[in-house]
Amino acid sequence: MTNTLKDMKEIDWANLSFGYMPTDYNVRIYNRNGQWGELEVSSSEYINMHMAATCLHYGQEAFEGLKAFRGKDGKVRIFRLDENAARMQATCRGTLMAELPTERFREAILKVVKLNERFIPPYESGASLYIRPLLIGSGAQVGVKPADEYLFVVFVTPVGPYFKGGFSTNPYVIIREYDRAAPLGTGCFKVGGNYAASLRANKKAHDMGYTSEFYLDAKEKKYIDECGAANFFGIKDNTYVTPESSSILPSITNKSLMQLAEDMGIKVERRPIAEEELSTFEEAGACGTAAVISPIQRIDDPEKGKSYVFSEDGKPGPISEKLYNKLRAIQYGDEPDTHGWVTIVE
Repeated sequence: MTNTLKDMKEIDWANLSFGYMPTDYNVRIYNRNGQWGELEVSSSEYINMHMAATCLHYGQEAFEGLKAFRGKDGKVRIFRLDENAARMQATCRGTLMAELPTERFREAILKVVKLNERFIPPYESGASLYIRPLLIGSGAQVGVKPADEYLFVVFVTPVGPYFKGGFSTNPYVIIREYDRAAPLGTGCFKVGGNYAASLRANKKAHDMGYTSEFYLDAKEKKYIDECGAANFFGIKDNTYVTPESSSILPSITNKSLMQLAEDMGIKVERRPIAEEELSTFEEAGACGTAAVISPIQRIDDPEKGKSYVFSEDGKPGPISEKLYNKLRAIQYGDEPDTHGWVTIVE
């Protein structure tokens, strides 16, 4: 085992970063000869791989991110794992990789969470167990073509909030000189290349003093695309508005927030959002698995000398806060799961 029980007592659950901490086990399933094998349990943090594996040369790689939460009742809940399975399958279709069936995905997730249950943070800490499924082309190819072998691996690590300030507003900056993804490219898939493509813009935003970069569409530089690695939403006139774009990753958190907004009697619109429309929003946020919602204080556009301010006092807006609290309450089991989103680990 990687960690001793003595180590467990030293974990400061309430002050965890969003980073990697070794846990006891990961799980793996190999695809060989067109068939997925049996689930294997490993205590090694390393993968033994052929140097000509397609994931290393041609980007045949898909990953997901989801979380397990320990509730006040002691039960462990995993949020919307079937949606993550479906999104990974879509990424596999987009990169010609072997698709892992939903039931095998579920089997792996439940197994790895149970094996590492002692690393699931206590309810009152506000932390969670981050689950990282990874599917890679492990077969050797020198020509540009799909692998003939694949590896699916899932590891877990306890994490604190993605943004150190927790649920508070953050400044973003529009950066036009870099694109994260092209309209008919891989932006709608969860592949590592999209994140590599965002590193320069993200560094520039940080160097300028912002939390994250803000992307406009690659084709016209006119419409809102994504906030760093997260989806954007704006609130105005009791309406939740989020971009429609072929280069945006379909966020499971955004999908959930849209449903909760409708449940609250808030109208939902998914459509192109021109940059100028930012001035009309009463609230705005970035949403994703890691942060749930990161409320946006303002979005600056240095090239045009504009600043779109959503929070004068630096506090999150009322609807964003309501949506955030509702989603977190479902994840932790504090409110009923009326949509069947949660899987309880038995």
